[in-house]
Amino acid sequence: MSEPTTPSVPQATGMVAEREILAQVRSRSFLVSTGVLLLVVLVSIVVGGFMSGRDQPDTTVAVVPQTAAALAAVPGVEVVDAPDEQAARVLVADGDVAAAVLPDDGPAGVRVVAQRSAPDGLVAALRVEPEVELLQPQDSSEGVRYLVSFGFGIVFMMSAIGFGSTIAQSTVQEKQTRIVEILLSAVPARSLLAGKILGNSALALGQTAAIAAVAVVGLVVTGQDDLLGLLGAPVVWFVVFFAVGFVLLAAVFAASASLVSRIEDTGPVLTPVMMLTMIPYFLVVFFNDNQTVLTVMSYVPFSAPVGMPVRLFLGEAAWWEPLVSLAVLAASAVAVIVLAARVYERSLLRTGPRVRLAEALRTRGD
Repeated sequence: MSEPTTPSVPQATGMVAEREILAQVRSRSFLVSTGVLLLVVLVSIVVGGFMSGRDQPDTTVAVVPQTAAALAAVPGVEVVDAPDEQAARVLVADGDVAAAVLPDDGPAGVRVVAQRSAPDGLVAALRVEPEVELLQPQDSSEGVRYLVSFGFGIVFMMSAIGFGSTIAQSTVQEKQTRIVEILLSAVPARSLLAGKILGNSALALGQTAAIAAVAVVGLVVTGQDDLLGLLGAPVVWFVVFFAVGFVLLAAVFAASASLVSRIEDTGPVLTPVMMLTMIPYFLVVFFNDNQTVLTVMSYVPFSAPVGMPVRLFLGEAAWWEPLVSLAVLAASAVAVIVLAARVYERSLLRTGPRVRLAEALRTRGD
């Protein structure tokens, strides 16, 4: 009777990855939590679209005698008469009116003067789109800027922590129950690590892609085509950056968890990687209007998956920047995986007290 053949490294990695994926998709808690998450995303987009589409109060517009007739039959506009152009501009500058319609030599015959952004309803109501002059122009809506930054940050943080914690818990449970000794008799330690990273990365990427798909469907159904056009490319880049960034974090979660032998001891070793995962979220939420902070974030490996897509949405990144940032992230992921594999391999069979990181890097576990 011939002995069973030892699986190759790719085969062993695939077997472990399949085991990780099946363990999750067969879990009712995973399926329910994913369904709830997708429903929350869809409801948020639908509600946001409904709120933005509600009937708005009349837009107060200043007019001079030459332009009063142009707005006489425009619905949703409350006309305020001004004696001359200077008086109309003062009303806009003081915030007494949302905009002013003044005479112009262009094709429209009128010019709209506003503070930060032109009232869309007013511009659309005019037969020929007039030239718009902004007294204090801004790049994008502050509310949309915040919501997009929040969305990218929260999706990355929740997915990375959720699936990263799954890897860590699985690693420690296998050590605590001594199942790891049986697993290592069949597959190499590095294949075990690679399979865990690959399986959970596939699940995390699939969940993120599902969120992106639901968001697109929600925007299409609610008629938010303008926002969808702005989000298209940044969302694609976010998925790409997420795929590479999560692999990096997954390796750190696994290596950190391999240093301890009991679930109750995971707190101190997982706290640093948890912080690395949470910091990008807080930075992008509180500093989404700070171009310097976002630029630095987009080139730091742990925050690039959030920082770069936000900059792309805001139009603050050149075409080549995401390519450079992705190259830096990929190179960092390779370096971290090599280091994590060294720690994982040398700590996995060591039970008892917590293994120090320096010790794991310096000596081989027995």
